[in-house]
Amino acid sequence: MLTGRMIRAVALGTIAALTTALPQVALAADREVTLTIHHFLSPKATNQAKMIEPWAKRIEKESDGRIGFEIFPSMSLGGKPPELYRQVRDGTADIVWTLIGYTPGVFPRTEAFELPTVHLGSATATNLAIQDNYDLIADDFDDIHPLLIHTHDGNALHMREPVEDVQSLDAFKGMKMRTPSRTGAWMIEALGAEPVGMPVPALPQALSKGAVDGALIPFEIFPPLKLAELTQTSVEGRNKERFGTSIFLFAMNKERYEAMPDDLRAIIDANSGREFAEQIGEVWHAEETTGKRQQYDSGGTILRLNQEVTDDITVRGQTIVERWIEEVSDKDIDGEAIIDAARTSVREHTK
Repeated sequence: MLTGRMIRAVALGTIAALTTALPQVALAADREVTLTIHHFLSPKATNQAKMIEPWAKRIEKESDGRIGFEIFPSMSLGGKPPELYRQVRDGTADIVWTLIGYTPGVFPRTEAFELPTVHLGSATATNLAIQDNYDLIADDFDDIHPLLIHTHDGNALHMREPVEDVQSLDAFKGMKMRTPSRTGAWMIEALGAEPVGMPVPALPQALSKGAVDGALIPFEIFPPLKLAELTQTSVEGRNKERFGTSIFLFAMNKERYEAMPDDLRAIIDANSGREFAEQIGEVWHAEETTGKRQQYDSGGTILRLNQEVTDDITVRGQTIVERWIEEVSDKDIDGEAIIDAARTSVREHTK
């Protein structure tokens, strides 16, 4: 079996070949630091094309080429998506982009921001709320160096088959629905459906084979996974409310970061703060429009729930929040304080 160090050695030994195939920052002769970036989506997905690549190019420019990057999409450094956190913690990859929900229990405080009734449907608002309250969740990141903790506009429900109307939550009873996280699973259970956990790259095949009836995902992921071809109905709340969200982590190996010269670390820091969080919130929001348009253009339907059903979901969402508070209290975490602070900040930043 290949160890993490062996995988890294093999990968770095083939960089010359990979750089001809991937949209990466060009190699520079005077480069002092080369950082690998690993993630689970395709090179055309939003995270690489509109976040990682512009970020990497900006840092290379500001460092006069002293910092360079090699981007490895689609788990091309090896392993499976749930292993990305371990890879950046242990140094198999220098930087990763992943979901905190892929490693349950590792980020208990940060989960607060993905809960229904806390996240209200704006990636930007929740991104800024995370920035406001980072001190409350900082202990989740002792083993790594976070560059950005962010989200998308929120999870909607997307189903393989046509659904004409939803007059009650009975419409979802018995359905098998893909979930991105344990809090997403709680939401699916609250709807009366059965949660099925899987990384999002596995979703197209699961939908096409009927292994799941639908999924809890944002519209943003429709283009790279071609989900408009695999789903016929999408569902939002009455006023476009979403059913919770997912929290993404863009993080660097702690030892690798601390070993960099002070001036190069300063460049990384300058591109990792509040301005970056707000910018990426707007990027993800814009991509929602693209996904919705694809659903419409393919002949699919986007349903808005009536107020009664939306209110029912809100009540159930609050029970999920209370469940989370009770669970994290067993770890000596003041969940109620985190929820109160998160809700206050999200409301302040919601336009």
